[in-house]
Amino acid sequence: MSNLVQKFQEYSDWRKGVLSALEQYRAWLSGSDLADAAIDQRMARLQEKLIDDKLTIAFVAEFSRGKSELINAIFFADYGQRILPSSAGRTTMCPTELLYDETMPPCIRLLPIETRAEALSTSDYKGQHHVWTILPLNVSSGDGMLEAFKQVSLTKTVSIETAKSYGLYDENDPDAALELDENGCVEISQWRHAIVNFPHPLLKEGLIIVDTPGLNAIGTEPELTLNLIPNAHAVLFILAADTGVTKSDIEVWRNHIGGGPGRMVVLNKIDSMWDELRSPEEIERQIAHQVSTVSHILALDEHQVFPVSAQKGLVAKIHKDAPLLAKSRLPALEYALSKELIPSKQEIIRAQLASDLHEIINGQRSVIAARGRNIVDQMLELKSLRGKNNTVIEHMMKRVDVEKKEFDTSLIKMQGTRAVFTKLSTEVYTSLGMEILREEIRKSREDMEASKFSAGLKEAIRNFFAQIKSNLMTSNKKIDEISEMMSVMYRKFSTEHGLALTAPMAFSLDKYIQEISKIEAVFQKQFSTMTMLTTSHKVLIQKFFDSVAARVKQSFLQANRDVEAWQKVVMAPLEAQIREHKNQLKNRMQSIQRIHVATDSLEDKIASFDAMQAEIEALKSSMEKFEASLKVALATELTGLKNAA
Repeated sequence: MSNLVQKFQEYSDWRKGVLSALEQYRAWLSGSDLADAAIDQRMARLQEKLIDDKLTIAFVAEFSRGKSELINAIFFADYGQRILPSSAGRTTMCPTELLYDETMPPCIRLLPIETRAEALSTSDYKGQHHVWTILPLNVSSGDGMLEAFKQVSLTKTVSIETAKSYGLYDENDPDAALELDENGCVEISQWRHAIVNFPHPLLKEGLIIVDTPGLNAIGTEPELTLNLIPNAHAVLFILAADTGVTKSDIEVWRNHIGGGPGRMVVLNKIDSMWDELRSPEEIERQIAHQVSTVSHILALDEHQVFPVSAQKGLVAKIHKDAPLLAKSRLPALEYALSKELIPSKQEIIRAQLASDLHEIINGQRSVIAARGRNIVDQMLELKSLRGKNNTVIEHMMKRVDVEKKEFDTSLIKMQGTRAVFTKLSTEVYTSLGMEILREEIRKSREDMEASKFSAGLKEAIRNFFAQIKSNLMTSNKKIDEISEMMSVMYRKFSTEHGLALTAPMAFSLDKYIQEISKIEAVFQKQFSTMTMLTTSHKVLIQKFFDSVAARVKQSFLQANRDVEAWQKVVMAPLEAQIREHKNQLKNRMQSIQRIHVATDSLEDKIASFDAMQAEIEALKSSMEKFEASLKVALATELTGLKNAA
């Protein structure tokens, strides 16, 4: 088992451990009468976050660099043969995602290239199952899977006009004529996108592998440029040791990948340097020279460049040849991936969960503390009645009644605040709603269609991004108003009625504004140098805008879900404390009334409060144990990586 596979399985076990701890805590909250609908929803969202957690690795390379062979060597060597087709020339003709969805049988879903003629992105089509061609995948047959995977490589010839309409032919490209066959037609992929649903153990645990076609497709397939590559947790940029870095390699690296966390360069095919006429030292120096050259050209540290032989690594794994595997240097790449990628992903999820759990636990701790204070107050109140006459008891009843009326008055005022809260909450969606977004997309598409010059086309897109960000900022201001209003309400109830309340849960749309800015930056970078508006350029820009619109829709949908969830929970701590306080006032009045009628029940009542106080202490103890258990589950390190460090 490779180091990468082992660490991914450890990461999966860590998620399962945290899920188990969350489930136990959630069940305890429910059984202890501490949960309400808002808390239960927040706990469910935390569990969904872990269950739906995905980790994406994208492989990017020009054709014939051994990209598919590298995927075979890292992930599929246990099958004893190649699973992805790997041969000279182009074997991956369209972007391919390898993942596992348990709701579907093993299959390959293929999106016809003809869909590029429509104003929809690949993401838009993912929910339209009838559009895809679906091929069954026989996972029990290695040969059968290999044949099925070959479907991804199929091509077709179309006229120049058809290729232009798909944004796949640029007549201004000086090399365009080389793409034509003897009949003046263009060879293009038969498919626009492929999704392989494959029950591989790692894919079952949430790994997604993105296999990209040649570098030329990076500039013509918006799904890669705007979605799959930028959102990948790791990108492996594959070069060939015998060719080094080409001009197109440099452009793709600078424009679409760049340095940063999870970005690695693989210098493949080092076995081409294994010359029997050279000494091992000479071969080592030659490989080191290539690594140094690549790192210099791409402005990387040398430790981010990994010389490997994917082909020899695959052969070594299949034949259990340890010396050949070591010579292929594949384990060093797998170790680097496992060391950098998986712990950083774990840390992101851990931080998110820890922050949410901190708020939930503090809220429940406040409720338990409020219950404890109420019991102590009632005990002191009852003990003060010992030996008192009915006049004193009546006076205490009146005092509790006054407190209750004052509290009821505050609740009536709170209803006014609720009305404002509802109004502002509705106003948030006047600029965040999906209908508004769809209208902005429609207007932008019309402006783009009407534009005859590149400047007008760019202006339409700039206006779209400006309006979208303006809408988000408008909604953000409304959210700030809600937050300020809730802070005032929290302080009021804390001051006037002694409720133990911290500041309400904070929320902001800033991350979505930043996300839209990043999408805009990628788009502008792609087309900033364009000066002439040719037919092919216009088609390509419109295709990219379709993907931009799809990405923005995804952001807005998530923003809407997050706002809705926040609106449901922002008042939850206050409402929980109000319920506790109302119950306390009610219980105090009932206790004093019963004492007023039968003074001999006073000692029995005090004794019952002693028992209730013991229950509160038990709740506190249980809360501390669950909190400790959750902390241990979250803090668990991936053992192999920790030892290696």
